[in-house]
Amino acid sequence: MARPLIVATHNAHKTGEMRAILGDLFEEIEDLTSIPDLVPPEEDGDSFAANSAIKALAASRERPDALILADDSGLEVDALHGAPGIYSSRFSGEDATDASNREKLIADLDGIDEPRTARFRCVITVARGGEVLASFHGIVEGQIALEMTGEGGFGYDPLFIPDGFESSFGQLSEEVKNSMSHRGRALEQFREWWNGRP
Repeated sequence: MARPLIVATHNAHKTGEMRAILGDLFEEIEDLTSIPDLVPPEEDGDSFAANSAIKALAASRERPDALILADDSGLEVDALHGAPGIYSSRFSGEDATDASNREKLIADLDGIDEPRTARFRCVITVARGGEVLASFHGIVEGQIALEMTGEGGFGYDPLFIPDGFESSFGQLSEEVKNSMSHRGRALEQFREWWNGRP
């Protein structure tokens, strides 16, 4: 039986991506715009898992009746010793935008041709009533392109070329990207877990 779900994010791109991946698993998928009084928690964890749990628990305490799904994800670049990592969304500062983050990444990798290996990592935490129910992990390996390509996706997508492809996430169709992305892989685990519950 499908049930409503709240995604603990204000990122409309992320909400849309999750709706596309989860399809009709839930009657309705909302995000934090449905909890206007929620004060965003400080994401002071030292890992994607910790920050994902912080977001899920904060929203679930505000809406104890709802199933909450929180995602924390980011890009890890080997040549930058894993940066931007958990700071992916604010890599270029507190007022960071997707564009400024990409520009900083390109600048930081200037002169580094090989290797430019990287991965997107995602951790999803599911909570209800102030309690963590489960967590799921997804990773996709690839490399950072020398320049941005494509208009699709968001974040670092125009710079990330997944292994086995010559096109960036910004060039690939939504369906192809979602079938292999870090978020898609974590959400598929969530789907299996949800469907397997008694």
